[in-house]
Amino acid sequence: MQLVRTLLWVLILAGLLAFSFFNWQPVEVTIWENLVLETKVPALVVVSFLLGLLPMWLVHRGAQWRAKRRISSLEAAAESQRRLATPTPTPAPAATATAPAPKAPEPDAGPLTSDPS
Repeated sequence: MQLVRTLLWVLILAGLLAFSFFNWQPVEVTIWENLVLETKVPALVVVSFLLGLLPMWLVHRGAQWRAKRRISSLEAAAESQRRLATPTPTPAPAATATAPAPKAPEPDAGPLTSDPS
C-alpha cells in the first residue's frame, strides 16, 4: 500500500512539474480595484488548489476528532458496564485459631479378620 501511495505522489508531482514547465507565464490577478498581484500561472494554480483543499481537510479532521471522542466515550461506558456485570469476589472470613477436631476411631473390622497370634 505504501508503494502505491508513493507512486501516486510521484505521478502528481511529475504532472505538476510538467504543467509548470509549459505554463511559466506571468499573469495579473486583480484582488481589488487598485490592488493587482502579478504572479506565474503554476503558483496561482498551487495556491488555488491549497485554498480549496483547506476547508475539506478541516472538515475531515473535525470528523475524525468527533469520532475518536465518541469511540472513547462508548469504550468507557462498555468498561463500566462490564465492571458492574462481573461479581466482585467477597473476601473469605478470617480463620480462627481453634484446636483440631478429635480423630474419629477407625471402624472395627469384625470377625472376618484373622489375628496372627
